[in-house]
Amino acid sequence: MQPDAIYAICGINDIPSRRAMGFHLMVVDDKGGHRPWSIVVVRWGKQVFGYANKCPHNSVNLDWNWNEFLDPYGIRLMCGKHGSTFELATGRCVEGPCKGGALTPIALTVLDGDICVVGMPLVEDDALPNE
Repeated sequence: MQPDAIYAICGINDIPSRRAMGFHLMVVDDKGGHRPWSIVVVRWGKQVFGYANKCPHNSVNLDWNWNEFLDPYGIRLMCGKHGSTFELATGRCVEGPCKGGALTPIALTVLDGDICVVGMPLVEDDALPNE
């Protein structure tokens, strides 16, 4: 069995504590092609949580403005389109049209001060064609 792929996406201090930030990554699909992959990373002290940036209600991005993911109280993720709110640590929807559903979790770890995606084959910058 091959070890999980680990890709650093930012330093832990690049996201202030109690904030969320979106990332637009490229993932390698089952056929070896590339497809966009939008995720949201929440930092809460030394903990980080990652989810696909997609509301389970109708697959829209969560952020209502660029990198605006949290509810007005700053304690839950919130869908900017329908107002559904999600627990930070579990991604479970606690209010709104998708109540009882959940965000798709993204496996993250912190290594040497970097927040890293674990287990997903991402496309390295130097593997992308020059534009």
